[in-house]
Amino acid sequence: MGRTRNTAQRQAIAKRLEELSSFVSAQQLHDDLAKSGSKIGLATVYRTLQVLLDEGEVDVLRTDSELLYRSCDSTEHHHHLVCRICGRTVEVAGPQIEAWARQVAAEADFIDVEHTLELMGTCSTCAGGRKGV
Repeated sequence: MGRTRNTAQRQAIAKRLEELSSFVSAQQLHDDLAKSGSKIGLATVYRTLQVLLDEGEVDVLRTDSELLYRSCDSTEHHHHLVCRICGRTVEVAGPQIEAWARQVAAEADFIDVEHTLELMGTCSTCAGGRKGV
């Protein structure tokens, strides 16, 4: 199956996501686009985000109540460190996590295992420069 068409709406959604540094919901993205004069419907935002997710162009963060999206900088499997105050997100590699996931799957006799990991914390800016774990 080939790539989907690169419509003006898709370009507008992708461009806006690239401009943002934190995760946003589809509704937040739709509201933001509407404020800038876009006539893109909410259903189109949802469909486009799913296509971008399927193609690896966006990351998704699952919260208790919704899915949040952001433009993806890396094509490799990665994880996220997310500030719980401002939403700033840093992509991180996790070779130890990958090894652990493979080991757990093998011990349980599972194959084709996928996973996501988001580490939530407070960035140094929001913490007032305070350091620590």
